[in-house]
Amino acid sequence: MRVAIVCSWLNQYGGAERVLEVVHAMFPEAPVYTSIYWPEALPASYRSWDIRTSFLNRLPFIQRHHQPFLPLYPLGFEALDLEGYDLVLSVTSAFAHGVIVPPGTVHVCYCLTPARFLWSYPAYARRERLGRLARAILPLALPALRTWDALAANRVDHFVAISRAVQERIARYYRRAARVIYPPVQTSGFALSNEVDDYYLILGRLVPYRRIDLAVQAFNALGLPLIIAGEGRDRPALERMARPNVRFLGRVPDEERRRLLSRCRAFLWPGEEDFGIAPLEANASGRPVIAYRAGGAVETVIEGVTGIFFDEPTPEALAEAVRSLDASAFDPATMRRHAERFDVSVFREQLGQFIAAVMEGTEGGSSR
Repeated sequence: MRVAIVCSWLNQYGGAERVLEVVHAMFPEAPVYTSIYWPEALPASYRSWDIRTSFLNRLPFIQRHHQPFLPLYPLGFEALDLEGYDLVLSVTSAFAHGVIVPPGTVHVCYCLTPARFLWSYPAYARRERLGRLARAILPLALPALRTWDALAANRVDHFVAISRAVQERIARYYRRAARVIYPPVQTSGFALSNEVDDYYLILGRLVPYRRIDLAVQAFNALGLPLIIAGEGRDRPALERMARPNVRFLGRVPDEERRRLLSRCRAFLWPGEEDFGIAPLEANASGRPVIAYRAGGAVETVIEGVTGIFFDEPTPEALAEAVRSLDASAFDPATMRRHAERFDVSVFREQLGQFIAAVMEGTEGGSSR
């Protein structure tokens, strides 16, 4: 079977790229088509992949500042040449579902979310703190881009959503049905520890929608030790806000990441995410999660078993949840078994079976 993979962009490293890596491992000979590619922002292993970019990749400054160019992305994806493939598998949070495939080619879209900047622009603009140029251009382009986005969804034969929250958005914005297959968590890479240290932990990209500012403010008030590991454009502002009990480690190696997860008192997830792999990595390490009750967290955190929730996106609500958590009441083995339900092996099996059924025509037609 001749397979092509399509993704939105390759200019940063996060959860979407970790999903892409597993999909690529399932189809290692498949070329990866994308809008832009910035090798320095991604692991060195990507340089061995067959990555094919759109004409957008030749535009100046786009790898670092892609948001002002968003109105051009439909043209970039529609211009990709996908002749000669039996299956096109898009892994996308924006635009990549709009590729044009030839007759006889099946297009399966693994949808991370319909584009937030299109369908939730006020919240997106507020959280992302867009630059002046992006704020000037994007509102003018939004009506046309929304129309294109919804019409482009009709080119997809089958949608797969990463969570029920995303499944509902696909139904609302695209009027399409979607199968839910949860993203892969590499649980075998994490282990339980007999030692627990006196700190709370945040891991991941330091970007506005993650609401790490809530955690910094909460721990400023609590005076408890908080470790924040990761990089992102919010780091300078967060460091200026933080008191000495809040430590910033920057990006850490995988071995240190595993150690931090296995020995933290609890893992914090203060923003609304479409799914959230890191909380399950914490559970795979035997540690409970304190999460904001929204988005994918309500599907992955079992209250009182693998973690607890707070209900208002405020520092006070998060601080109260931290005070109420008794980490010793959570069983590490139970939390790890829960995380294993989302393991890479489960994802590969479910997605592989879905694709096989689609290609054999036994999936019941397109998800229209």
